[in-house]
Amino acid sequence: MKETLKFIKLFSANKSALIGGVLVICLGVIALAAPLLSGYAPDGQNMAEKLQPPSRLHLLGTDELGRDVFSRMIFGSRISLSVGFAAVFISTLIGLLVGAVSGYFGGWIDQFFMRLVDIVLSVPALFFILMLVVFLGPSIFNVMVIIGLTTWTDLARLVRAEVLSLKNREYILAARASGASHARIIIKHILPNAMAPVFVSVTFGVAGAILIESGLSFLGLGVQPPDPSWGNILTSGKDYIETAWWLTAFPGMAIFATIISYNLLGEGLRNILDPRLSGSKERV
Repeated sequence: MKETLKFIKLFSANKSALIGGVLVICLGVIALAAPLLSGYAPDGQNMAEKLQPPSRLHLLGTDELGRDVFSRMIFGSRISLSVGFAAVFISTLIGLLVGAVSGYFGGWIDQFFMRLVDIVLSVPALFFILMLVVFLGPSIFNVMVIIGLTTWTDLARLVRAEVLSLKNREYILAARASGASHARIIIKHILPNAMAPVFVSVTFGVAGAILIESGLSFLGLGVQPPDPSWGNILTSGKDYIETAWWLTAFPGMAIFATIISYNLLGEGLRNILDPRLSGSKERV
């Protein structure tokens, strides 16, 4: 309880964390409340109202098929955030496993996993992702899995470094002496004390995953129509950029605001959880 109160105090005092946290919560509420906030079906077409500018009836205008852009935007936020969280969940599981096992056991196991990390990092990330998408086919599920499978390396290195600094501490040696299994030591004693950089990495990872998903959808390799996502709304708007500016401006602003929100939150958490980066003497 004391640690929780201390974290809340530091979080409230950190402007980046506070602003980012408020924006992230707002984005989450909008995504969850999409059916209540939307006055139109995201795929409802009305050719008589196509390419209408923002108005009282259509707050963000309509697209080339007469669909309400506001409805598509808020329903698209659900998909974009879902892809971001699911992809980061997959990458976090892989990164935790690889980093913990590599750092704890060392030796040839560490060499094997670190060389695997080097191999993954040696391939340009965008080329690797595009290759996998083309091979597996574009879909929401495939995008989630592919982003998760290609973004775990940095987290694995972070966890490995934390495990290396923790595995020879007194309480770990005591756990070994008491006969605790390797799995129990890693899961119960090491990982809980190595989670600070993981939380920060996850926050930045969500922003990165949303950006990758938006890029893939913009290229037609991500979320497929008629399902709305910010990326494919941008795609439909690029052909009308001179006559229907709202089709590119609003989804672009949404992507920008989301990335900034998660980056601010991640930066704030990093300063709170690692005072060496902010010059603070307090740490949760």
